[in-house]
Amino acid sequence: MSASVLYMSMSADGYIAGPNDEPGNPGGDRFMRLHEWYGYAPDGSSVEPSAVAKQFTDEFNATGAVLVGRRTAEQVEDYHGNHHGVPIFVVSHEPPGPTVVRYPLVTYVTDGIVSAMSQAKAAAGGRDVAVHGAYTAQRALEAGVLDEIQIHQIPVLFGGGRRLFDVLPSRIELQVVRVIDTPDATHIRYRVRR
Repeated sequence: MSASVLYMSMSADGYIAGPNDEPGNPGGDRFMRLHEWYGYAPDGSSVEPSAVAKQFTDEFNATGAVLVGRRTAEQVEDYHGNHHGVPIFVVSHEPPGPTVVRYPLVTYVTDGIVSAMSQAKAAAGGRDVAVHGAYTAQRALEAGVLDEIQIHQIPVLFGGGRRLFDVLPSRIELQVVRVIDTPDATHIRYRVRR
């Protein structure tokens, strides 16, 4: 049975994007610091990934669909229609712009997070659904359709930017299912308790 899993790198003070996160500066100032553990240099160029990074790459690439919010999708130009070759579902209050027709794997869902997750899980064919975006994660938690959270906590304090869990409807209990600690990041996987 597929699970919906939020994958997110986050600073120790809860930020997933730095200050000045906007369309011309996706991820904000010093955003790549959150992804150095994964095999990226501060300038965004690739470096040799660690064994742990390769493990998470394999895990992520085993997902069967992606669910993402519109803001995130637009910042990455709908992944140019390809996010490791699986269907991409974009949760949005508005229909897509005209360029999306070039990307057959991208579907905009305008009737809510529950419908979007249902479609993503059906398309995933029993594999997990990767979830991206703070707002989308918050709405999925609120609707009870987010199953797990994989946080890559980076030993840095951003002091500002975009927080992952800025606004939640109520307290949500989590169960720790895995912890991998490295000098570059602490990788914590949680299951959402229902």
